Amino acid sequence: MSNQPNILFIMADDHAAKAISAYKAGINETPNIDRIAQEGMRFDHCYVTNSICTPSRAAILTGTYNHVNGVTTLNTPLNNRLPNVAKHLQTGGYETAIVGKWHLGEGKDHEPTGFDYWSVLPGQGEYFDPFMIEMERDVEVSGYVTDIVTDKSLNWLEKRNKNKPFFLMCHHKAPHREWEPHPKYRDIYKDNIKVPETFHDDYKNRAKAAAEAKMRIKDDMTYADLGLVQPEGGLEVGQRSTATSTRRKIPNPEDVTNLRLIDKETGEAFTFETKDELSHFKYQRYLKRYLRTIASIDEGIGRLLDYLDENQLSENTVVIYTSDQGFFLGEHGWFDKRFIYEQSLQMPFLIRYPEKIMPAQICSSICCNVDFAPTFLDLAGLRIPSYMQGISLMPLLKGSEPDNWPQIAYHRYWMHRDPDHNAYAHYGIRTQSYKLIYWYNEGYSLPGTNQGGQDREWELFDCKKDPLELFNVFSDPNYQEVVAMMKTALQKKMMEIGDEPEH
Repeated sequence: MSNQPNILFIMADDHAAKAISAYKAGINETPNIDRIAQEGMRFDHCYVTNSICTPSRAAILTGTYNHVNGVTTLNTPLNNRLPNVAKHLQTGGYETAIVGKWHLGEGKDHEPTGFDYWSVLPGQGEYFDPFMIEMERDVEVSGYVTDIVTDKSLNWLEKRNKNKPFFLMCHHKAPHREWEPHPKYRDIYKDNIKVPETFHDDYKNRAKAAAEAKMRIKDDMTYADLGLVQPEGGLEVGQRSTATSTRRKIPNPEDVTNLRLIDKETGEAFTFETKDELSHFKYQRYLKRYLRTIASIDEGIGRLLDYLDENQLSENTVVIYTSDQGFFLGEHGWFDKRFIYEQSLQMPFLIRYPEKIMPAQICSSICCNVDFAPTFLDLAGLRIPSYMQGISLMPLLKGSEPDNWPQIAYHRYWMHRDPDHNAYAHYGIRTQSYKLIYWYNEGYSLPGTNQGGQDREWELFDCKKDPLELFNVFSDPNYQEVVAMMKTALQKKMMEIGDEPEH
């Protein structure tokens, strides 16, 4: 088809919307990512259907929920014989490529398909000098992974068939745990970052799952997470962490007077007078390393946007920036994701397309990651296949929300009590006003899960009156009509997408 736009889809791993300055949280600066919002549209209610890396990527690629594509946990790879959006774009005249993090399985049955070129990281990949699998060949690349992914993306853009529109998925490893900033960014963000008001959450008035999760910054951060080594029996300064050291948690003892922590890069020693001082140190160290890791992504996006400008491609190229899910940055005392709670559920989503999208637009309509694939096809003027469960965002991009727009997001997390995080299995829905969660608490022998049988619980949050999600009002007499309404909406949504209710 003539006049099909190019599509540049850039996705980070675990990048919270709060850590993009276009979202106005004020904790860091991302001027190049912000360009996409300033010259296009920012979505404030884009949600993930399963807040964990592998299932989210499967939903984005296939346009289906995880009970349909079969990718329910980190340990259930994608069958690459399934149809996906890259295959549809290929047959529709596009040259396609994916560079960076794949994380949908390895080997012949799980490697990327639908791409004319692919060069991906095995598993999580390394921050420095990573191995990559490139068109079935193992290669080792020197350098910092964010720069490498950007370089490979630019190299492919330069060598592509200029007579075809392109679809490029540029997938960054960063800012995935453990956070390892590029050396040139290790000293930015010297000032203390404001601690979230829910950092000292006591998890009262909530389901048991909140208190049981092992994602507390105070208690569950490891030495490798924070770039530290133990002064005795630990790594030498400058030595790369191992799997064993990665899992070793930093103690948060009542008596911290004898605790010394060592910076693995510089050898600087840290000592503490109180437990609160140690907790504050962990939070600041975590946030600063996380934000410093993002700085390289922003730099790379600037290079990609400059390339489009310099080659007169900007007007006819759709540029999208997103993350595979949200991330906790100290809210409720947590790091990581997995939950349907807001900071984990919300994905950043910024899109620029001068031909269709007016600059500096903000969209408050609810959308989900299963909507991405149908949107790509709609932008390309191609038919959206009947198996896709998402809907095209094209009406929203044009600035008009249809009267029948489905203001509801469905989320399901299957990895009950995974060994590292102990997050409970649940499903639920988010509307503009409320969030209903059912903690069904069963693993059903899925890979990466543990035994279930814990008490099942419901939660209801009033998103307008309680945006911090501190008060479960499911049993409040004043909310019983809302409970009935939300249960009906949940049942209808599960019937619509074909997921089975538990119990």
